Amino acid sequence: MMLKTKELSPEKNTTMRIFTFFKRTVWSFVVLIMLMLGNVGFAQQSTKNYVEKFKPVSINLMQETGIPASVILGVAMLESGTGTSRNAKLLHNHFGIVGKNDLHKTQPGKRSVYKQYANDVASYEHFVALLTKKKWFGEMKGNPQFSDWLKKMNHSGYSSAGHEWIRRVTAIINRYKLYKLDASMDSISAESAKWLSIGMPGASEQGAAN
Repeated sequence: MMLKTKELSPEKNTTMRIFTFFKRTVWSFVVLIMLMLGNVGFAQQSTKNYVEKFKPVSINLMQETGIPASVILGVAMLESGTGTSRNAKLLHNHFGIVGKNDLHKTQPGKRSVYKQYANDVASYEHFVALLTKKKWFGEMKGNPQFSDWLKKMNHSGYSSAGHEWIRRVTAIINRYKLYKLDASMDSISAESAKWLSIGMPGASEQGAAN
């Protein structure tokens, strides 16, 4: 004797389909939110690690040159994507400075117009060295107001983004309170700058900061 299966009415069948669709949609949404929160947490930790790593470098260069650490670190964070950009990873270039590299030798098939450095610190050193060569550097040296420095750099054509570049760097400096680093700026004498030899620019390597 065969048992007859009870068929659902069209109304109940439709309800079950809607319920199943709704349940799947909610689950997918929950998974998406979890992934987004995970990515945000990773990005925040990555930024924190970058600041902690290069904060001492920026402060040391500030003491040697009279350039605010907030400017040094803030520009680096923007231009390198807090160390995640292609230039930062492959070329140790944290400031988007144009120059020579041997990327085609170390990474066959890849080309770049950006300068390659021996290490990350060398990129920071080159950046401040280029600023010290600016005509306006003498009047700005030792000035802790990061906004004044960003205006001068923008006027010199450091970035093609213009005032938007100033806005973005300023936002980074304020968000991460980098301006607090400038409080330790000491008076700098003209003879006090002592440079490490790694990565210093030659006369022909002025890059994008001219």
